[in-house]
Amino acid sequence: MDKPVIERNGLHEEMRNIIEEARVILPGVQALFGFQTIAVFNDRFAELPSYVTLCHLIGLGMVIIAVALVMTPAVYYRVVGPANVSRRMIARSSWLIRCALAPLACGLALDMFTVIFVTTRGLPASVAGALLTLLILIALWFAFPWYERRRCRSRQGDAGHH
Repeated sequence: MDKPVIERNGLHEEMRNIIEEARVILPGVQALFGFQTIAVFNDRFAELPSYVTLCHLIGLGMVIIAVALVMTPAVYYRVVGPANVSRRMIARSSWLIRCALAPLACGLALDMFTVIFVTTRGLPASVAGALLTLLILIALWFAFPWYERRRCRSRQGDAGHH
């Protein structure tokens, strides 16, 4: 009889942790969105080639998608209700936050492209900076955690065979 109550309390704690993660991520993403929005009111923005302004607008769209994905778990929790927290809800919420990192990485890379272009007027430097930014973010946000997860699972598998 105690086990379902303990499990439910554990699920609530996991859901609260996921929502807390979203709360930590969100202010940075919102600040980025604010800076991206303000940039279009700068006089120099109007002087940029259309492909640079398009990159900026696509980056802005990517950040909007990231904001929506990060905020969805909290909204979902409020609508579905704390009494209905489930393993599935936790898995979906965690997945949404992980998914938010992809458009955020793209948005940051496109912002880097725009900033480097504004400061150097050099297309090769802008592309290189954007690609380097994207590569670093993919490595830190996706490849490194994936590698660590595989390494931990491998060690757990090795420990089970001894």
